[in-house]
Amino acid sequence: MSEESCATPLPVAADADDLTLARDGDDDAFTRLVAPLRRELHAHCYRMLGSTHDADDALQEALVRAWRGLERFEGRSSLRAWLYTVATRTCLDAVDRRGRRALPIDLGPASPHAVLDAAPLTEVAWLGPYPDAGLPIGPAGPAARYEQREAVELAFVAAAQHLSGNQRAALLLFDVLGFSAEEIAAMMDTSATSVNSALARARRKLAATLPEVSQQQTLRILGDTRVRDIAASFATALERGDADALVALLTEDVTWSMPPLAHWYAGLGAVMDFAATVPLTRCPSWRHRLTTANGQPAVAFYLGAAPDAPHPAWSLTVLTLRRDSVAEIVSFLGPEHVLAAGLPAEL
Repeated sequence: MSEESCATPLPVAADADDLTLARDGDDDAFTRLVAPLRRELHAHCYRMLGSTHDADDALQEALVRAWRGLERFEGRSSLRAWLYTVATRTCLDAVDRRGRRALPIDLGPASPHAVLDAAPLTEVAWLGPYPDAGLPIGPAGPAARYEQREAVELAFVAAAQHLSGNQRAALLLFDVLGFSAEEIAAMMDTSATSVNSALARARRKLAATLPEVSQQQTLRILGDTRVRDIAASFATALERGDADALVALLTEDVTWSMPPLAHWYAGLGAVMDFAATVPLTRCPSWRHRLTTANGQPAVAFYLGAAPDAPHPAWSLTVLTLRRDSVAEIVSFLGPEHVLAAGLPAEL
């Protein structure tokens, strides 16, 4: 079966001209064809794989496959649908090779007290953050059940990692991107019945895991100014070592995790025991920049040996809000996450 689906034909004459040139070996024409779709294809690969690094690799491999197999694209379906076919199959191959990505909460129970000097757990494939600069703009399509930003929220991406590859692909292609069951069946070389079955199982699993209110709904209710104030207050509390200010921002059932460290904390008491023992006292000097990631408020933290010393990038901390409090803190440790958000390596 050719890697096509039954979407609308190519509508733009310039695209058709570039397609002809690309089939004749014009690399520049192929680059022009795929350029408008790179951002959304990359986001799709991230949703499938839970890692920007894996998404980079998968998109690059998918585009190489598409370039080499361009003669199999006959123009009876949209180029977008065909590229999603290639990207999805590439991601499914990666899922088969690497398995799913995890957060610390997936590995074991929370720690009741601060764990000092823990070593990173390097053998685990950790879920990573997604910079909002890479998110597609606007809705994916009228048939989609999830917004683009809802589908990269940490809760959504983490829950999707617990689905099988086929279930994950069916859910993302149908509920996030708005493809039909018949189109997805062609993409995945299966039947529409199998797609609908995988979709039903995926929806049941996600319904049991996802919060009733998405972050996008919460953020709209709060408004941009209030959301930014909460993130700024969180960052400032850490910078000043102000435990009381931090407590005032957190829910009673707040959680805090720090991949690649396996330990995580649940509940206000355990979280504050960790905060008072480590970031509020043992870390000499914090600086921060506010940003966003996974469609959520985030803070890039920089850690220095002293207030007047250089502050290299330390972590990208993504906040999940409930009403006007912080319900979940995930600090992705490593300067690479800060750099991926387009922020400086040092302050």
